[in-house]
Amino acid sequence: MAAINQFKTLALLALLSGLIVLAGYLLVGNETGLYYGLGFAAVSSFGSWYYSDQAALAAFKAKPTPREDAPELFERLEKLCDRAGIPTPALYVVPSESPNAFATGRDPNHAAIALTEGIIDLLPDDELDAVIAHELTHVRNRDTLTQAVAGTLAGSLTFLGRILTFGALYFPMARAGGRRGNNPIAILFLLVIAPMAAGLLRMAISRTREYAADAGAAEITENPLALVRALETLEAMGQKVPIHGNPAFSALFIVNPLSKQGMMTLFMTHPSTEDRIQRLKAIAEKALTDSASTQVLSPST
Repeated sequence: MAAINQFKTLALLALLSGLIVLAGYLLVGNETGLYYGLGFAAVSSFGSWYYSDQAALAAFKAKPTPREDAPELFERLEKLCDRAGIPTPALYVVPSESPNAFATGRDPNHAAIALTEGIIDLLPDDELDAVIAHELTHVRNRDTLTQAVAGTLAGSLTFLGRILTFGALYFPMARAGGRRGNNPIAILFLLVIAPMAAGLLRMAISRTREYAADAGAAEITENPLALVRALETLEAMGQKVPIHGNPAFSALFIVNPLSKQGMMTLFMTHPSTEDRIQRLKAIAEKALTDSASTQVLSPST
């Protein structure tokens, strides 16, 4: 799983970086734009790989939590990490009453778990364990790198498009053949098509990985119904108490922190909570059936 996710990370970097290079070339119309795009893509790619975790934590004002401030929470985290077979990540707390959580970091040795104050206060122990186990599965599968890279590069592409389009509108650049002027196709690409394509790539990857993380939480805790109850609570409370921060990182959270009204439904980074709950209930039913079958087949003592 880790090797596959690393390959997907490289493919995502290549696709989004390619969009940035194409954006520069279309706008300028010659090799100079290609070089600009390559340079910006290289800086963005390295930055998203190395600093994306700090960017995500800073976007939601997450603060590192020393062990002495939350000994019980640290003990819970360490036990779950032992079950998951990964190093214990750094623990951060987000100063928000909105109940939510996310994980970030480029690999399991450089990972962080962020819990909002709201989720720590709201959920009982077994449900909080299930949420943490979900995030630890993201760390174990290296989803955190891919999601953070996607958010950073998608935001970079949008930012670059606005900067370069402003330049094209007010300071026309030379294009192939020595002509000067604006390229309306390039402007359309920079303002609409490229950011939308980047966002769709990011959302598609995020949705598929949420299912895997839910299954991982059920495996680690051996209690899929605890995550069912947690998701139901977070879904209900999250919409009443929204979280504030950069929407480019919304895919990192266990439930979508953005509004689900109007056009925002087109940009959902998570599968529906109802679908996730049905899959978890199916896992619980299968575990119960397997347990019953084992008892029937076991020789009587």
